[in-house]
Amino acid sequence: MAESLPLEMLTYILSFLPLSDQKEASLVSRAWYCAAQNALREIPPQLSSSYLSSPAHPGLAMDSTTKDGMQPALLPGSSCPGPEWPEQERAERLARGAALKWASGIFYRPEQLARLGQYRSREVQRTCFLEARMKVGIRQWAGVLGVGSRAGRASLVASLPQSVVQSYLEGVKTGMWQLAQALEAVREACGALGQAHGLLQGMAKAVQTLEPLREQVSQHMQLQALSQLLPRLRAIPAAVAHTQTLIDAQQLLEAYVSLRELELLRGETWASLGDLELPIFEGLGPLAEGLGQAVEAVVGAAGQLAREDPALLVAAVRVAEVETGRTTALEQAPRDWRQRCLRALQEGLERVHFQTPLLPGPGALAGWLEALRVALPAELATAEALIAPCCPPHYKVVQLWAHTLHSGLRRCLQQFLEGAELGAADAFTLLHWALHVYLGPEMMGSLELGPEADVSQLEPLLTQENIEQLEATFVSKVQISVVQWLQKALDGEVAEWGREQEPDTDLSGFYHSPMPAIVLQILEENIRVTSLVSESLQRRVCAMALSELGAFLRSFSDALIRFSRDHLRGEALAPHYVPYLLATLNHHSALSSSVSVLQPDGVVSGALAPVEAALDELQRRICRLVLEVLLVELQPLFMALPSRQWLSSTELLDNVCERTASFCRDFWRVRNPAVQLLLAETERTVVLQYLCALMQGRLACRSAEERNQVAERLQHDAAQLRDLFLDLGLEESLQCAPVLLTLGKLLNLRDPTMLGLEVAGLRQQFPDVSEDHVSALLDLRGDVSREQRLAALSFLQAGPQPSPPAGRRALFSLVPAPTPAPSSCLPSGPCA
Repeated sequence: MAESLPLEMLTYILSFLPLSDQKEASLVSRAWYCAAQNALREIPPQLSSSYLSSPAHPGLAMDSTTKDGMQPALLPGSSCPGPEWPEQERAERLARGAALKWASGIFYRPEQLARLGQYRSREVQRTCFLEARMKVGIRQWAGVLGVGSRAGRASLVASLPQSVVQSYLEGVKTGMWQLAQALEAVREACGALGQAHGLLQGMAKAVQTLEPLREQVSQHMQLQALSQLLPRLRAIPAAVAHTQTLIDAQQLLEAYVSLRELELLRGETWASLGDLELPIFEGLGPLAEGLGQAVEAVVGAAGQLAREDPALLVAAVRVAEVETGRTTALEQAPRDWRQRCLRALQEGLERVHFQTPLLPGPGALAGWLEALRVALPAELATAEALIAPCCPPHYKVVQLWAHTLHSGLRRCLQQFLEGAELGAADAFTLLHWALHVYLGPEMMGSLELGPEADVSQLEPLLTQENIEQLEATFVSKVQISVVQWLQKALDGEVAEWGREQEPDTDLSGFYHSPMPAIVLQILEENIRVTSLVSESLQRRVCAMALSELGAFLRSFSDALIRFSRDHLRGEALAPHYVPYLLATLNHHSALSSSVSVLQPDGVVSGALAPVEAALDELQRRICRLVLEVLLVELQPLFMALPSRQWLSSTELLDNVCERTASFCRDFWRVRNPAVQLLLAETERTVVLQYLCALMQGRLACRSAEERNQVAERLQHDAAQLRDLFLDLGLEESLQCAPVLLTLGKLLNLRDPTMLGLEVAGLRQQFPDVSEDHVSALLDLRGDVSREQRLAALSFLQAGPQPSPPAGRRALFSLVPAPTPAPSSCLPSGPCA
């Protein structure tokens, strides 16, 4: 009975149930209600001391005081603590009312009565589930109490209520009955499947016997369909011929309609005859291809038809669009006539402008590019105004036109570059046209063209490799031309050197020749014109121009050497040899002052250094050639210096000055600064010849009076030379004659023991003076002993080598000193 279970045990059992099940269990009896209330209050179950001290569990006995304290007080005839259960009758009424309400709501409609068995089964399952949960709780409670033996568990089960045991047995019985029902259903299903299998085998044999009949039925149906379509099939050849006539007459819409009717008839026939293709329809494929070719031909002439017959162009485009959007049957590949139309537009446009016979030949590139400059913008304007309205918007006619023209032109230029090598003019024209004209406002960059015609984002007409190839071609061709022109200018200048007349002069009286202007104009124009193309081409041409100018200067120098050699040898005497040499100095000045125009902005600084060095070398060579003539005249005069006649008379130097002045009479026709350089070199040459003659040892002073005369003569000659060159226009700071004054002091020194100081001063002013030069001067004094000579020479080796004064060139190093006599043994070398 339920009252025989302790309250703690019931509370513990109900604690394992969910809340909904606890509420249902509370309706069983008062004891279950009290246990549910304890479980809801979450009072942990306590083991009753009386239960623990029962005879069945002697080891768990407790003292009587503790047992009485834990035992709840029960009313007579009740197993639940507290008063009588006041909710039992009310709970039963509520449960019955709720069940009745639920049943009336569920089975109110007649169709719900069919589901009564399902509801009954579900309620049985819920009852079984509740009882199973109670049994699980009992097992767990037995585990807590330590009841592990079978007898203990049996005694515990015996103490359960009889209703619980009965429900458990009913559940087992129900399960056994359900298993028996399921086994019977399985056996019935197996029997039904066996019968069905036998029926299917019999039907398969029947089907095989009906196969010939099926074939005959199919043939009968095909013949029936064919007999119905026979009148229409007889008209197919005439329809095909009519369609071909429409195609030839360029009635494309009517031809397409006729072709579609024939194709529909073929599809209908194909479906009716069971995927059987009749030979009569074999001509539809070539007919459709002919119509497609006709559409292509019409679209390919879009530029002409847009002006003359736009309706025909619109019809061709409509046919292509309808055919592209149509779904094909008979497992045929779709005919994408839209793409064929687009290709036809591109090919027709390229055929008009870039066909092979239209490509330019050698020398005709400029005219071809000029024609394209006019034709391409006009073609784009025609496409935007006339062709675009005849085509759907998704054709993007203007963009297609621009891209097609660009790609066709690019391909033609590539083919053109792969052919014969271009000339300089063609290479320059192509570079300028491709880099500036094509994308400029005159063509593709015109403001009249819309954004669809923009080709700036496409591949350029010329690749970087093409540009470098054209630049190299242009530079090489221009270089050949420049070399030829410079050689002609040089030949013309050299031819004038042998004329009977003096060189031409300008309005100021300076010698003048057009050669420098011609040379610079040739080079400068080639550099300037390349600035219209690109900086890289300008740098290349500038480098070429400077290189060729350097080569021209070397050739000019070599020509001067040959001219001088032939004149001096008498092979080709020039009546005006020196004037033409002076004229070349003006050529040098003109080239030097204008060579900077060959170095535009952006060219690497220092590129002119080789040319400037070549110009300096040319200037020095011209001066040497001019002074060689002067030396030929002066050397006989200096042969008598020094001598007794030279000491007693000024005639010798007067002749030198007269010859020099006569030689320099035409120097005024030379422009500055070349004339200053020439006068300075002339004065230096005269002084060097004077020093060379003085060092030859032709005279030795025999007394102090003669040394005084020599010093005075040197002083007088220095003053005379100074005045001469001042009159000629040479600045005094550039003259070398003051060296004679220094030598005069050395020769006129009265105390020989002080020669060392004079020698030191001479070395300070002229660091290039040598012992041989000083020995020659001491020999000219004639009063220096061996010890005094050695003492004076020792001052040349004392201290470090002094630096030459600023602006003063070497002088004594160019004066050959006489070989010392064998008896003169100097400390600078061993005695012979």
